[in-house]
Amino acid sequence: MSATDQTRVAKIVDVTESRLIAVLDSREGEFPMVEIDGQQVLVGQLGSYMIVRQLGLQVVVMVTRAYQEERGLHMDPDGAMRGSPEKLSNRGMLSLIPLGQLSEDQVFTRGVIDFPTPGAAVHYILPAQLDLLFQKHQAKQYEIGVLPSLTSKGVCLDPSTLFSRHLALLGQSGSGKSWGVTTIIQKAVETMPNAHIILLDLHGEYVWKDDSGQYHSAFELDQMNHFDARELEVPYWLLTYSELIDLLIDPNDDKAPTQKAFLREVLLALRKKSNKDLQGVQISIDTPVYFSMIELYHQFKRANEQTTDFGKVKGPLYGQFDEFLIKMQSRFNDVRYDFMFKPEKRKDSASLVGLLEEFVGLGERKVPITVIDFSSVPFDVRPLLSAQVGRLAFEFNYWNPRSDEFPICLVCEEAHNYIPRAAGSQYDGARRSMERIAKEGRKYGVSLAVVSQRPHEVSETVLAQCGNFICFRVTNPDDQNYIRGLVPDAESDLVNILSTLGRGEVLALGEAIPIPTRIRLHRPNPAPHSSDVDYYEQWKGGARDLDVSAIVNRWRRQGR
Repeated sequence: MSATDQTRVAKIVDVTESRLIAVLDSREGEFPMVEIDGQQVLVGQLGSYMIVRQLGLQVVVMVTRAYQEERGLHMDPDGAMRGSPEKLSNRGMLSLIPLGQLSEDQVFTRGVIDFPTPGAAVHYILPAQLDLLFQKHQAKQYEIGVLPSLTSKGVCLDPSTLFSRHLALLGQSGSGKSWGVTTIIQKAVETMPNAHIILLDLHGEYVWKDDSGQYHSAFELDQMNHFDARELEVPYWLLTYSELIDLLIDPNDDKAPTQKAFLREVLLALRKKSNKDLQGVQISIDTPVYFSMIELYHQFKRANEQTTDFGKVKGPLYGQFDEFLIKMQSRFNDVRYDFMFKPEKRKDSASLVGLLEEFVGLGERKVPITVIDFSSVPFDVRPLLSAQVGRLAFEFNYWNPRSDEFPICLVCEEAHNYIPRAAGSQYDGARRSMERIAKEGRKYGVSLAVVSQRPHEVSETVLAQCGNFICFRVTNPDDQNYIRGLVPDAESDLVNILSTLGRGEVLALGEAIPIPTRIRLHRPNPAPHSSDVDYYEQWKGGARDLDVSAIVNRWRRQGR
């Protein structure tokens, strides 16, 4: 018996353009155990690979369903079951999705041109054949996990394509997304020490303090900068004209057109006035230079109260800015916006250099990771700050003549919170910033890694631009259907596997991996602070008293 005959386990009985059905050779439908690379493996595990052979044709397939079918009964036209129960038997069945072909010289290509016909033999895959499938990216050593069905085989992705084509990490809460983000970043820094990654940490999962006040991190401290989002200080004078409109002008106010026109005039004048000593700079309404917000307020106030002829005749703009002034004053007096409206470090145009150096890891400590902690920022302020972070990343490399040597990846945790699918809300600024990166960022070396537990609530424009998907467990039918619509048609049926994934397991799809692959991610070391609260242990023997006055004080100070 040849080695090929020894690996045969089934034969094809049904063929369509997107699925093959095979019946096992074993009696009574038993799914056999085989030894591969010294490891006992059960044939037919979901997400495992097999090879269909027929007259020199070799098609690589993935198992998406394993089941048993009863034989010995048949249904008459009238719907009645006929046959003898004594003659009933089972046969094992496999549902297979074709992924690609192996040529005669054992080169793997994605996609199937020549399909097998019924009767073709199905073989379990050998380690050497697995190597052929995944050897394409092994030289870069970006290994993020192993095959669950054969844990001796590591899976390498192409980091160039993974980060440059935009990445989406999707999965429900508790499926291991934070672990996945940490593993991907840790491995990136390990294999590419000059990486430039900016992580928006919405819940303080990646850098945190314990009860004693000691800081802990999911990344080595000498590899990252950590900033409280408010201490980073993204000042108001970096806002563009359209962003200031979103912040200060009510679109439903019937005087909004007048307010916008006057804001354009005053903003340009103040930017020029405050920076008249800048040499060789043609200042526009959006040039990132300092201007006085207090002076802006006073100019609106004077125009709003202007009269002539000793108060007898009202000025042309009298009373046009009542709503504007109220909204501006409320923003300015809201302590949650102090990081923007009352900067302590960024008080002149020259301070922009220091902000950007800290932002991209080029300050005194040149590091590959910048973690921006949003956990201390109130929820309704996060969209505004997220928009600024996204725009700064894009603008930095847009104007960087060496952007192709300095690619940046912006990791957006909990993206559904500030990159929404629907327009017309307080999140429009953040959505526009991220959509601009999604559509144009590749040209300037700026990419997105979008992380979400509610993919159907994330901007369609952003997800449609993603060329790679790392999908964790998803059981919600709406989210499954949405993901199914995002991936190529030939791979859409694989989405059914998502509900079966364990914690830390993913289905990787896209341009960065040779074939769709079920992966058990390597456990990150250190791990993020993302474990669920243990209700049983805490309710059984946890805290029985709390300092409520301290909680109230934190609430009032808006500081965790």
